[in-house]
Amino acid sequence: MVVSRDKTPTAQETFLQMAQAAGLRGRLLITIGLLILIRFGIFIPIPGIDRVKFVAAISNSPVLGFLDIFTGGGISTLGIFALGILPYINASIIMQLLTAAIPSLEDLQKNEGEAGRRKISQFTRYVALGWGIIQSTAITVGLLKQYALVDSFWFVPETVLALTAGSMFVMWVSELITERGIGNGASLLIFVNIVASLPRTLGQTIDYAQTGGRQAVAQVVILLLVFLIMIVGIVFVQEGTRRIPIISARRQVGRKLYRERTSYLPLRLNQGGVMPIIFASAVLILPQSLAGFFGNQASVSQVLVQVANALRPGTWVYVGVYSLLILFFSYFYASLIVNAEDVSKNLKKMGASIPGIRPGEKTKEYLEGVLNRLTFLGAIFLSFVATVPTVVEGATGVTTFRGLGATSLLILVGVAIDTAKQIQTYVISQRYEGMIKQ
Repeated sequence: MVVSRDKTPTAQETFLQMAQAAGLRGRLLITIGLLILIRFGIFIPIPGIDRVKFVAAISNSPVLGFLDIFTGGGISTLGIFALGILPYINASIIMQLLTAAIPSLEDLQKNEGEAGRRKISQFTRYVALGWGIIQSTAITVGLLKQYALVDSFWFVPETVLALTAGSMFVMWVSELITERGIGNGASLLIFVNIVASLPRTLGQTIDYAQTGGRQAVAQVVILLLVFLIMIVGIVFVQEGTRRIPIISARRQVGRKLYRERTSYLPLRLNQGGVMPIIFASAVLILPQSLAGFFGNQASVSQVLVQVANALRPGTWVYVGVYSLLILFFSYFYASLIVNAEDVSKNLKKMGASIPGIRPGEKTKEYLEGVLNRLTFLGAIFLSFVATVPTVVEGATGVTTFRGLGATSLLILVGVAIDTAKQIQTYVISQRYEGMIKQ
């Protein structure tokens, strides 16, 4: 087998290890098998619902269309996995917020080690269960009940039970992929669900180009070029880091004196990843979803409808509000991920410092300044990525990619990069094991 001596494995070495190394091959097969199992479950229907009327009713709903992308068509097909991994994702976000707000949870995560993280994971599962029950009840009572084929009392509890159980099974499979497969299970499930919508989107785009003549072909080509440029930009920004040099103090062990060591503290340009866009999108679709909830109550519904019309995709109001929301949530999420005060305290405890910066308060102020600048640049990039596809779609008139926007692209690129890095890590570990055996 060809083995590269460089730090990063070559493509040839990676594919050979995936085919020959039993451990890596087993993890790949487990991951692929579980992902296929979840895809099959999406098409197992929930009984007692008129699907024709339901699909016709939700075809123009932006809220359900947004959710349908992340469930791989589970909402539109009304499968038992219709909720998918969404309750678990929501529960993870809630637990992150609670951990930052409640000192006891923060202490459990930071100071209790692996046992504390297991407790946090268990709390997340309980929150996911409760959130799954709430979501399935709201969908069943507020949406599915009017399309029930039989008017029965047991329709609501049976449907809620089916949706909640399906969501918990998906959560268990995601944790199984994380533990015994390759990559993060929840991220891979969302990745596969988004990829599953690509054939239909591409088919609609090809039909549009064939029936629309040369002008339609030119519009599709322009839109595809914009998506390609965005993917390249996302890769660079997702991998972009600011390396802050760190110098460790000299230390003496017995009679031996160890010299100063220089390392670096990596701060990512986009700390929040895709989360600021998801939060901003959820806020933008809130007025229309609330308008549907309040029904025909004139005093509330009309105001919400006017707000929703003002925030139509493609308008300048939409672009401005969307950008401001992304900026706000980028700073909010960055403050949850990196705490400058904790980093400065940890550096001081380890006897390390930033060259030219005094330990303690000065280090904290310096890190906060760097983080603020990085977060601002990352937020500007996210705003650009989030709004450009909508503006280009409005200018070209090609609407077949609607739903496959910035959020989907960021998730696809981010998950692909993370999974590739994890595969490379396994390949490197196999390489070193082979060297030891020799």
